[in-house]
Formats: sequence, C-alpha cells, structure tokens
Amino acid sequence: MWKLLLVALALLFVSPSAMAASGSLDLTSSTVGIIALVIFTAAYILVMGEERLHMRKSKPVLVAAGLIWIMIGWVYVDQGFPGAAEDAFRHNLLEFAELMLFLLVAMTYINALEERRLFDALRSWLVKKGFTYRQLFWISGFLAFFISPIADNLTTALLMCAVVMKVADGDKKFIGMSCVSIVVAANAGGAFSPFGDITTLMVWQAGIVKFHEFFVLFIPSVLNYVIPALIMNFFIDNKKPQAVYEEVELKRGALRITALFLLTIATAVSCHMFLHLPPVLGMMMGLGYLQFFGYYLRMTLPGSLARKRAMAERAGDMERLKRLGSVVPFDVFSRVQRAEWDTLLFFYGIVMCVGGLGFLGYLHLLSDTLYTQWSPTYANVALGVMSAIIDNIPVMFAVLSMQPDMSHGQWLLITLTAGTGGSLLSIGSAAGVALMGQARGYYTFASHLKWAPAIAVGFIASIFAHLWLNDQLFSVFG
Repeated sequence: MWKLLLVALALLFVSPSAMAASGSLDLTSSTVGIIALVIFTAAYILVMGEERLHMRKSKPVLVAAGLIWIMIGWVYVDQGFPGAAEDAFRHNLLEFAELMLFLLVAMTYINALEERRLFDALRSWLVKKGFTYRQLFWISGFLAFFISPIADNLTTALLMCAVVMKVADGDKKFIGMSCVSIVVAANAGGAFSPFGDITTLMVWQAGIVKFHEFFVLFIPSVLNYVIPALIMNFFIDNKKPQAVYEEVELKRGALRITALFLLTIATAVSCHMFLHLPPVLGMMMGLGYLQFFGYYLRMTLPGSLARKRAMAERAGDMERLKRLGSVVPFDVFSRVQRAEWDTLLFFYGIVMCVGGLGFLGYLHLLSDTLYTQWSPTYANVALGVMSAIIDNIPVMFAVLSMQPDMSHGQWLLITLTAGTGGSLLSIGSAAGVALMGQARGYYTFASHLKWAPAIAVGFIASIFAHLWLNDQLFSVFG
C-alpha cells in the first residue's frame, strides 16, 4: 500500500497535460482529483484488511466507485458537460459487463462440475495415487501453467483451486500456498498466449504484436512461475493428504458437461480469433449449451433412475438404492446462484474506481510521464509493478491509448510485465481476486503477500530472460 501512496503523491507534483483524455477535463491537480485518490486509497486499505475486519471486499470499493463518479458528475455538470461524464461511465460499465458475464459463465460451469462430483472424483484419484503435498503442489501449478494459455488464466485458476480444495480438504496452509502458486502459474502461462490473458488480447487485437510473436515469451514465463515455486517448495510439508479413500461415482452428465465447457472455451476463442468479436459472446453461448443439456438431463432423469434402480435391486446394492432415492434434477440456475457474487461486485467496484481515476486524468498522466522522462524498459517494468496495485487492464489500455514509439521487444515486455506483475499481490490479477472469493479463509491478501519476495525474484528473472533471449526484437519496430 505504501507504493500506492507514493504514486498518488508523485502524481500531485507532476505537471499535468492539457487534456487527460479525448473530450475530458484534466482534474489531476484539482481538489476533486485529490479527494478521489484519497477515497480510492482508503477503500483499498479496507480491502486489504478483509481477513482481520471480517468485511467483504466488495463493500468499500462499491461505495468508493459511487463517490468518485458522483464527484466527477458534479464537476462536469458544473462545467456544462454532463454528457461527457455519462458517456465515460457507460464505457467503463460496458467493460465491466463483459468481464462479469465472462466470469459468471466460468463460475457456473465450475459449480456445475462440482455438483456432478467431477472434482470429488479427481481428488479421489489423486489420493489413490499416493501423491504427497509437494507433488500435488507441482501438479496443480504445472496444470495451471499449461492450461491457462488455452482456457485463459482466470478460468484455469478457478478450476485448479477447486481441485486443490477438494484434495487437501481443511488444510489451510497447503491450500493457501497452492493458491499462490496457481495464481502465479496461471498468470505466467497466460502471458505467452494471445488469448491467455486480457492484456495479451488487447495487444493482439490492436494489431501491434502478431499471433506467433507472443510465443517468444515462453521461457521468461516459465521462469516467472518456476522460480517462486521452487522457493515455496521448501516450505511445504512432505506428507500425504489426510483424506479418506473413497470410491466416487460421477453423476450423470459430468463428462459431457466437461466437454461442453471445453466447447464453450473453444467458441469464445474462435469468436475472437476469426470473427473479431468479444470472447464473452462465446462464453454466453456456452451458457446456452449448458442450459440445453440441463433440460435434457431433467427430461431423461425418470427413465435413467428407473434403469439404475433395477440394476441396483438385481445386484442387491442397498447403498446405491439409497443414493438414488436422494437424486435431485440438475438445475443450471441453481449453479448461477452459487457464483461468487462478492467477487463479481468487487470487480465492478475496481473497474469503476480505476475508470474514474483514468477519466480524471491520472492514468494518462502517469503513462505520459513515464514514457517521456524514462526509457521504455524502465517504464514498462514500472507499469508491470504498478499492475499489482492498479488492475492491469486500465494500465494496458492507457499504454495502448498513448501508442508510444516502441519496438516489438518493448511491446512484448509490457505484455509480460503487465500480465505477470499482477501476481505480486492477490488483488493484482483477476485470477487472484477470484480465488480470494473461491477459497475464502484459506487464500487471502495476507497469505499471498507473505510470498511476494519470492514472486518478485521470478518476476525479475523473467524480465532479464526476455531482454537477453529476445534482444534482436528490441531493434525491430512495428
């Protein structure tokens, strides 16, 4: 938090540009701007104290967002430009809507798979294999790293967190450390894929870096994950989970829902790659897949139960007959209700707070100052570190809006640092924020902060690896 305070203070003493953004007033040195920074900082302090205060993280940012935009609206009405503030708010609301719907579908599928006992079966398989905590730590991390380039870092983190919580049921220390590793791995894996992270999507969609050029970040991304994981490995108890060996029977349709989830991801990626449409279109279409399949499961449930009861009666399996008697129809909307709404509302607050600060002129001012007074390398690294505090989406949006004259190597550097810099804090990436909601009580801001030095070592190593391995790209301008 002290870094955020220093950034805020530094911004107050920097000579502002004439305009913060096209059609907006520069309010960076105004009383309203300073008060907005104070409100945002106070809200973040409350978010960081969630575990100690026992207050959901959405509350302070929701109020802060409202206050910031009310002040913006008041200033613009007073200046005779009421429509400008309204248009800016609607633009930020659209960005949140896309993110929220994407998250909502991902969470619904995760909850559906959990209800169909897929994660219970995976947990049972891992326990039967006799994996130790250290082996499980590496398995979950590597799966997160290699799935995120395809499924995006947020969806991957939610999936692997659900598995870890099932395997190490109740072990707070191991779940917390595994969640840290999963966040770092998912963010690192998403950095070398055009559709593995929102920031890479933005750079790719802008046409600055071509599809295949992202893959030169593979080795830096590996170092970004492996180095902190190696450090954390020595602090994991090399014991086996205290889980009960059990035979888990998947509920009807579990594997088909998994296939639908993969089809949903493929639809989202294809919509963006081939039709240049937002990925959320494919995700919402995937929710329709699940709804149709849920309808099929409900309509065919009586016949399926009759066949299974007959088989259980012939085998004399009274235990299975008892289980069949408690079967309830699959309801997709009950899965939607179980989505982590505190996380979704927290995203709303963050997007609107940062959007308001950007409209006041702070993000543009900061980017302009960095790229005119610093070298691109230092600026890109600084923005990557800043993305741990300020969400990487507005940071990347500010850089793309400025269009600084940089080489391909520098554009790949800001992609790497903005995508992985968020791993330094739990609130710095969508994956971290989502896992704070999914693993509440196990994975917190404080539990992640404990490993920030180790994550920073990997972050620095990945930067040096990119500068060394891809040095030829720093002289190639797009």
